[in-house]
Amino acid sequence: MENRTPSHGFAGLRVLSLESRRAPEMGKLIASYGGDATVAPSMREVPLESNTEAQAFTRKLLASGFDVVIFLTGVGTRALTRVADTVCPREQFVGALQRVSVVARGPKPVAALKELGVSVTLAVPEPNTWRELLQALDEKSDLVPVNARNVAVQEYGESNPELLSGLTNRGARVTRVPVYEWALPEDIAPLRTAISAIVKGEVDVALFTTSVQVVHLLRIAKEMNVEDRLREAFRRILVGSIGPVTSQELRAHSISVDFEPRHPKMGFLVNETAQCSNELLQKKRDAARGKSAS
Repeated sequence: MENRTPSHGFAGLRVLSLESRRAPEMGKLIASYGGDATVAPSMREVPLESNTEAQAFTRKLLASGFDVVIFLTGVGTRALTRVADTVCPREQFVGALQRVSVVARGPKPVAALKELGVSVTLAVPEPNTWRELLQALDEKSDLVPVNARNVAVQEYGESNPELLSGLTNRGARVTRVPVYEWALPEDIAPLRTAISAIVKGEVDVALFTTSVQVVHLLRIAKEMNVEDRLREAFRRILVGSIGPVTSQELRAHSISVDFEPRHPKMGFLVNETAQCSNELLQKKRDAARGKSAS
């Protein structure tokens, strides 16, 4: 099914998404643009059973122990707030945040902080990676100085060593605040089925909305002993990535990225990939055939 007649959007292409939290919405979006959607959840958010670091952060924040707090995700901001509720009344936590410089990496933590009534001192511009965060701090060093300051970083999933190193190199005394971690879904059967479909050539387009999806996909493929075959199969699959962080993870695993949307949001990813999917897929498969022939 490699040769398809372009019409509207995906025009019947078989589109795989590994979205978990918004899986039903993703499936409907793909279908609305003419795709034959398969959504295989690849991850679940697991609150840390013992949020000792988050509780210690809250106590230190209440004692005026931080100058700057950096929020990386909306989900993590809300999770951290729930942990703080176990330490003190909500209004005390909010009051303590209002006394420090608050940095938000993009619109989602901004929205979560707005829900709390906390003003954001510095919002990081798109595409909201650690590079933009450090650049924003450099450009606004008069507004949010970090040199010789106590800086807390709310983390999500895996730690970001580049960000932590960048802050340390700028003279910050950094405290990591891990709030939750990512785990595989309790039921990995859909993910295993998706991997089998990729290897068999039954997927035309794959959409990635977070770097953790990449890690988990390769992890299960390795357990299935098809990791190399999976990477080979991606030479003939159009790969859409929501943004630079996810693209970096894909390339780190030798999976080329064919498309990124103008804005790192799920709706833009589906819409914009759909509009150019047939043309880009044909070019990629022609190139793959050329390499095979040579």
